[in-house]
Amino acid sequence: MNIEEKLSAVVKAAVSALYGIEADDKSVQLSATRKEFEGDLTLVVFPFLKASKKKPEETAQEIGDYLVANASEVEKFNVVKGFLNMVIKKGHWVSALNNILADDNFGKKTPTPESPLYMVEYSSPNTNKPLHLGHVRNNLLGSSLCRILEACGLRVVKTNIVNDRGIHICKSMLAWKLFGNGETPESSGKKGDHLVGDYYVKFDKEYRAQVKELMSQGQSEEDAKKNAPLMVEAQQMLKKWEDGDAEVRALWEKMNNWVYAGFDETYKRMGVSFDKIYYESQTYLDGKAKVNEGLEKGVFYRREDGSVWADLTKDGLDEKLLLRADGTSVYMTQDIGTAQQRFRDYDISRMIYVVGNEQNYHFQVLSILLDRLGFKWGKDLVHFSYGMVELPEGKMKSREGTVVDADDLMDKMVEDAKQMSLELGKLQDCSEAEVDEVARICGLGALKYFILKVDPRKNMMFDPKESIDFNGNTGPFIQYTHARICSVLRKAAEMGITLPNKLNEDLQISDTEGMLIQSLASYPDVVAQAGKEFSPALIANYIYDLVKQFNSFYHDFSILKEENEDVRAFRLLLSKSVAKVVKSGMGLLGIEVPERM
Repeated sequence: MNIEEKLSAVVKAAVSALYGIEADDKSVQLSATRKEFEGDLTLVVFPFLKASKKKPEETAQEIGDYLVANASEVEKFNVVKGFLNMVIKKGHWVSALNNILADDNFGKKTPTPESPLYMVEYSSPNTNKPLHLGHVRNNLLGSSLCRILEACGLRVVKTNIVNDRGIHICKSMLAWKLFGNGETPESSGKKGDHLVGDYYVKFDKEYRAQVKELMSQGQSEEDAKKNAPLMVEAQQMLKKWEDGDAEVRALWEKMNNWVYAGFDETYKRMGVSFDKIYYESQTYLDGKAKVNEGLEKGVFYRREDGSVWADLTKDGLDEKLLLRADGTSVYMTQDIGTAQQRFRDYDISRMIYVVGNEQNYHFQVLSILLDRLGFKWGKDLVHFSYGMVELPEGKMKSREGTVVDADDLMDKMVEDAKQMSLELGKLQDCSEAEVDEVARICGLGALKYFILKVDPRKNMMFDPKESIDFNGNTGPFIQYTHARICSVLRKAAEMGITLPNKLNEDLQISDTEGMLIQSLASYPDVVAQAGKEFSPALIANYIYDLVKQFNSFYHDFSILKEENEDVRAFRLLLSKSVAKVVKSGMGLLGIEVPERM
């Protein structure tokens, strides 16, 4: 039980004894005391004024007196209007530090076989192009969310649905067939996903030219887009694929395998993995079967052209296409089939889709359709809707080949980290291999942290230069602080300083040190809140605040040169605990922290 929980229980007892009411958790509002006032924790007393029938100051005074008499942790208090500021005994913070040091898994809960099972879907790439900056945010959010949920004591299945079929895939396939001249990843020296992506861009370029030509011959833009030979042939290829045409399927398999090999390289470098991968080519038939079943039951209807639709007007939405007139599937059909397979494979308590906010409508519809089809979990699905990533120069467009490629981005971040580290003279004593490893950790850490520190629901601007800075709210700043602590601990070991397993709780510590321990002690609550809100940003910004606080302590207090051995041991163990929590928190974000920089 942490200090907030302990004091909350005593406050409830105080309110009951003093005013004869039972206070609930919502009314007991405890928070860190503002810096301009003396104290560690502050209680807001306004919720109790109706029962006390007294002024805020009088109510706060009475509750404060009760706490001093009945809570061993409270040393004294002061009252500022309706705010009761409590000073916690220093011994409590030393005790809290001992608990942190003793707990190897501090801040995290361990899932059990009985824990609820959450399935988290993220990444969801298309096999017609490589992963880009938008995918980077998706993967980092999804992967971090999984780590956080596990740290909250939940069982988690990390899953990916690969969009490996559909008209977009056929566009790349057709362009390669017409213009590729047998080019392969081996012959071109390109990653497979990059090679296939080039042909997707090539298709669009040639298609635009055909549309322009048809419009010059008098066709409307709508007709020209529909009648362009490349689009007609791509639609025919899709139909052949769904009919099982051997030649089309063989080409599809060959090009997809190129892409998968490329994806695997990128995922590995990004530190992202999956427990189960689904392929839309294997789920769309299940989806079609469920749609046809819904058609028979009158849940959906067929139009004159043979297409199948869902009428969602009673739900305040419009009508949704589920099967085209030629019988081919749409994304919604595939998602229905995938959902069915997942719940067949796993006893899922909750299904979370990590997908950008441009798909809000899609998941609103999916939830309704699954519910109509009789899936009890339909209305309970969670769309973790995150904002888009933009660049200083504007939005990305994959068809035009203007996206920021994930591989290129990671290369640049690592190179920039290396250059900046060398310029700052931070790696003078390191070998070339060590320099490269630190640059990798620092560059990828900068990228991940910059993306994850932003509230996931907000759009964000990604600025590589800003992200790599060694000062401010950045990954390298945090990583450097961790390396600094490791350096102090190494020097202590070299000096022959041995550290006790447990600190004397009678040790006198400063307010600054007490506040630092208080921040450390709040880590489990931050993790729990991040899991509740699905927000890695809470972890990121907590770690940044902790590191800022430690650096102030480091600047103002002597550690290795402290003459009092007990105080020196305390400060070393305090520093060690900060490094421990920083490493744990950054780990939840998928970010490594070096011991040397």
